Parts: sequence; C-alpha cells; structure tokens
Amino acid sequence: MNEQIRSVQAAMERWGYIAEPEIATAVYLAREMNKPLLVEGDAGVGKTEIAKVLARMLSTELVRLQCYEGLDTNTALYEWNYQRQLLRLKIAERERDSEGRESRTAGELEDLIFGREYLLERPLLRAITRREGPAVLLIDEIDRADEGFEAFLLELLSDFQITIPELGTIRAEHVPVVVLTSNRSREIGDALRRRCLYLYVEHPPFDKELRILRGKVPAVSEQLATTVTRFVQKLRGQPLRKLPGVAETLDWAQALSRLHRDALDAETARATLGCLLKDEQDIKATGENRLAELLAYASARD
Repeated sequence: MNEQIRSVQAAMERWGYIAEPEIATAVYLAREMNKPLLVEGDAGVGKTEIAKVLARMLSTELVRLQCYEGLDTNTALYEWNYQRQLLRLKIAERERDSEGRESRTAGELEDLIFGREYLLERPLLRAITRREGPAVLLIDEIDRADEGFEAFLLELLSDFQITIPELGTIRAEHVPVVVLTSNRSREIGDALRRRCLYLYVEHPPFDKELRILRGKVPAVSEQLATTVTRFVQKLRGQPLRKLPGVAETLDWAQALSRLHRDALDAETARATLGCLLKDEQDIKATGENRLAELLAYASARD
C-alpha cells in the first residue's frame, strides 16, 4: 500500500470511517481520475457514509440526491419558481411608459421571468453550478430510480453540463466528485457501470465492526461492545430476509446504553430486537431457542 492510500485511509479514520485498503484506494482513484465511484452492497454497510466522510475530508459541500421510483429529471435538476414569476408579471403589468402603454414586449417579459434568479436549483444543478469549488455529489440508491433516469445520468456524468431551454447550456464550473450507491434492488445498466469505478462493500468482519462500535458508541462498556458485536456477527449467519447492517449494530448499542445495560440478557435482547431486525418474519424466526443460542455464542469466552 503506497503512501497516498495510507494518507486517505488515515484521513477517513480521523473522520470516523474505518476503511480497508480497497475502500481507500477506490476513494483516492475516484478523485485522481475524476471518475464517478459506484458503491454497491447490502443496506447498512456504510456506502452513504463514504460520501459524507469524503465531503468532510475535502472541506466541501455534500450535495445529496436521494433516488426513488418515479424520480424525474426536473425534480433532480431544476424547477422554475412559478410564484415569483407570476408576481413579477403582475408587477410588470403595472409598469407603463409615459404614454400609458405597456413598457415591455412579450419577448422582453419572457426574458424577464426566465432569469437565473427565478431558477430553483435541485441537487444535480447545484453540484454543477457551485462556485466555491467542487462539491461531493451523492446519488444515493440509484437502483431505486428507473432506467430512464439512469440513461439521463450517462450524459450528465460524461459532460457535466445541463441544457435549460430558456437559458441555454450550463457547464460545470468545478467538476464534482461523484459517488453513486446501490443496494442492488435491481441491476444497474452496463453503460453506467462502465463510466464508474466500482467498489463492493461487505459486512465488516468482527474486529472492524468492534472498532466501529467503540468509536461511535463510546459509552458502551468493552464487555457489552464485544457481546453485541459477536451477537450481530452470528445473527448475520442466520437465514434472514434482511440482514442487519452496521447502522443497526450501532442503534442497538445506543439503545442498550440508554437502558443502562452493562450486560446482555434474554429479556433485554428480545425487547430490543427491533433495533436489529426490521422484518416481521425475521423477528418471528428468531424464537426463544435461537435467541438463546445467539446469546450463548455472544457471551462465550474464547
């Protein structure tokens, strides 16, 4: 591992993200090569956090576009402030010349209300027009958007310019650092993949997850942190519909801390299982016998 990668790895850890060399290398190359970074993995493994930490490292703005089914380009790009435009038109109607005639032609009125001051910048346009330097653009859960929106992104990520009919073409003053995340709810097209560097983030091994837990929830005792981590690691080996991610591990640890627990018992584990499992069938499948096995494993001393 060269010095640049070590530096990125250290910087990410200073901001609370424990990154393996593969993650640090992907982040470094995405910046150096000006290529978008596509990060895939199960929910809760820290994909979104990569973009957040990167923005902190660069001391820049994080511009986030949360994708969802039915997301259209206008919502992601820009909208006109119709209320302000109508108000300006009403004001213009009252503006007469010295002879009482309309002071502006129809074309002049159109130019008046379709100025930049009436444009509402949505995330994609905001990331392109930022003047203070390159932003970090997070396109979160791109797999939730439809294929049409994905196709639109191809041009944007290639040229970093947007054409607004009333204003013309707007080019990026500073090309943003782009991070796309996907939970793999649908397959991302090959064309988009080819334009990106790729990173797959897995659930962390025991040592890494314990380090994350210690750093994020310092109020939890060392013994309880170890027990919680062992429990979650074993739980992920069960046939669950939705595996708990690191985010759920931290939520559970914080809940136990708020309940002033220094050890994990069956009653507390059952009562707080909703911090880890977010599916009814998974909770039902984790019955008393399985819960007892998990607790025995988590509490065992090697």
